[in-house]
Amino acid sequence: MSDISVSTNGAPRSTGAKGDVVLEVKDLNVSFPTDDGLVHAVRGVTYDLRRGQSLGIVGESGSGKSVTSMAIMGLLPKTAQITGSAKLEGEELLGLRDVELSRIRGKKISMIFQDPLTSLNPVYTVGFQLSEAIRVHYPDVNKAEARQRCIDLLDSVGIPNPQQRVDAYPHELSGGMRQRVVIAIAMANNPDVIIADEPTTALDVTVQAQVLEALEKAREEVNAALILITHDLGVIAGHTDEVLVMYAGRPVEQGSVDEIFYEPRMPYTLGLIGSLPRMDEDRGHRLTPVHGTPPSMLNMPSGCPFRPRCPMHQDICAEVEPPLMPVSGTGHVSACHFAGDLEGKSPDDVFAPDASDLSVEAEVEAAEIEAAAAAEVESSEEGK
Repeated sequence: MSDISVSTNGAPRSTGAKGDVVLEVKDLNVSFPTDDGLVHAVRGVTYDLRRGQSLGIVGESGSGKSVTSMAIMGLLPKTAQITGSAKLEGEELLGLRDVELSRIRGKKISMIFQDPLTSLNPVYTVGFQLSEAIRVHYPDVNKAEARQRCIDLLDSVGIPNPQQRVDAYPHELSGGMRQRVVIAIAMANNPDVIIADEPTTALDVTVQAQVLEALEKAREEVNAALILITHDLGVIAGHTDEVLVMYAGRPVEQGSVDEIFYEPRMPYTLGLIGSLPRMDEDRGHRLTPVHGTPPSMLNMPSGCPFRPRCPMHQDICAEVEPPLMPVSGTGHVSACHFAGDLEGKSPDDVFAPDASDLSVEAEVEAAEIEAAAAAEVESSEEGK
């Protein structure tokens, strides 16, 4: 492994300086032709990712989070129409042939997929799959060295008894253990960038915390940049430096974690924050959901895509799609015509329903409870 410097605990250590830009994405657009028309899945995504930095990409399902990263990795179908630029350490990734990308994937840039059970081959041991990830890029490494490296990797991501687990098959491990194996594979060759696509989906809270801890440790040990894709803002708050909020295929707000959570300037971001339960709120406090559904990527509404769901929309919102504009001097940008009016606003200020709506909702809920109780009484009487 001539290109990897190994630390005393067996984990690779990156030789690049922390803070160097490793991934530059500029005006990335992805469309898919269908029988019904062109689906604009990603529209104008731009960001720079520095070594050691973590970027969280959040948004509802269908907002383009995963497609953005799949385009960078070269994993989209050939029918996908991709424009823009994605440079890894100055090398353009878009347009490379698959054989050229295969030399980069798993070595310079790695991806952790959402479902570890389908990411791992069920007929091979986890040790075989780990060593394969190493030896495909470093064929001069012998089997004994690769096996020891696999044991060290499993130990570094918190898998107990790695000497035994290295010979286990994926079905013999729990969901959390399998996800840690996938993380170990991603960090095996000291990548410059690790992309984690919703790595905690379908895991309980305790295992989720353990997996995130393993991911954070992996990032620190290899000094890699991290892209964390998720719909869980709680995950983003504790494990990223920057946040990119996506809606309808495009970024609608971007800034530091503190700026996004404490000074949001986009109604959609406020809606996402308001839909989260908080420990510092009263037990009777109601969540403030974002009503409606995301727009069709085939027939986008005119103007701002969020307009049909936004309680602040005005005439200009139907005419002009707002560009990303600075809202402070620290790189915080927002795509909203009224970003300035949102200063100091809370989710309740923007999305809270009227008292009349609450009373109607309470009446409906009470009627449903009463009907259910009556049905239960009727059922018990029939049983007698």
